[in-house]
Amino acid sequence: MSRDTLSDLLRAVRLRGAVFYYVSNWEDWAAEAPPAREIAAAVMPGAEHVMEFHMVAKGSGWAAISGVAPVRLGAGDIVMFPHGDAHVISSAPGVEPDRIHADWVFATRHEPKPIPIAFHRGVREPGAPTPVADADTILVCGFFGCDLRPFNPLVAALPRLLHLPAARIGGWVARVIDQAAQESTEHRPGADAVLERLAEMMFVDTARRYLDGLPEDATGWLAGLRDRYVGRALALLHEQPERPWTIDELGRAVGLSRSALHERFMQFLAQPPMHYLANWRIQVASRLLRETNGSIASIALDVGYESEAAFSRAFKRLVGLPPGTWRRTASRK
Repeated sequence: MSRDTLSDLLRAVRLRGAVFYYVSNWEDWAAEAPPAREIAAAVMPGAEHVMEFHMVAKGSGWAAISGVAPVRLGAGDIVMFPHGDAHVISSAPGVEPDRIHADWVFATRHEPKPIPIAFHRGVREPGAPTPVADADTILVCGFFGCDLRPFNPLVAALPRLLHLPAARIGGWVARVIDQAAQESTEHRPGADAVLERLAEMMFVDTARRYLDGLPEDATGWLAGLRDRYVGRALALLHEQPERPWTIDELGRAVGLSRSALHERFMQFLAQPPMHYLANWRIQVASRLLRETNGSIASIALDVGYESEAAFSRAFKRLVGLPPGTWRRTASRK
């Protein structure tokens, strides 16, 4: 693969992370988090999509969402909820959870992060000093935000609950969890920035390890990256979106006939190669519109359109707004 396609996508969809809570738990405990969409504006302002994660710094517990069997968590484990589902984290299945209300999340959104919380037969006053050294379980919890529009195939490729056991985590990620716990309690200067970067690194590594563990017959965007032909084709399209690709030319570049390449794209991504390219061009253009002062005409050329008019039609068809209107809206986020 000539370039890192996963990193390419993560940059384009503006992945960002934040650690919000440092949670200590005693005896029987359970907490129910609301759907991420209900608290997105408080925890990740401007993000179109929000995902929650928990790192188990000490002890054990369970994670559960509706319709999925509960998952056992141990020290060093990471659990994520890529689709933003409401979920319960508990000491054991069946423990009646204390519900975290969206109103409380909004009311505390400007408090110094991470906010310490203690669960012990109910919620102690969040933010109050707590004797965490003797806690049975300690969690470091936070959120990821990213764009969904115009195009983000990664979120759909991830499961509703993504559990990464400590045994599958590299040594450096285990150290990240320890570092996150330390930064959460010491509140040294720059801690917020350190925790943001640690969270983002953890997301990328979790996605990579999920990819490594996919079964051979898996489909979806991540599985496509792993395929010899689709992965190479995706890398080429990401590397040169402005090139006037045809399916014949792309097929020759990766060593497949046009029909075979079309079939493999449909198998893994459920869309033809040129459809993927059209989506990716608009995603690249949206980033250029947001982050540069380039004219709409120059951006159209940069992503492979011969005219501003053709680009504007394609952008409005996929995004719902003309590029100029979208740029003005996006600049306010």
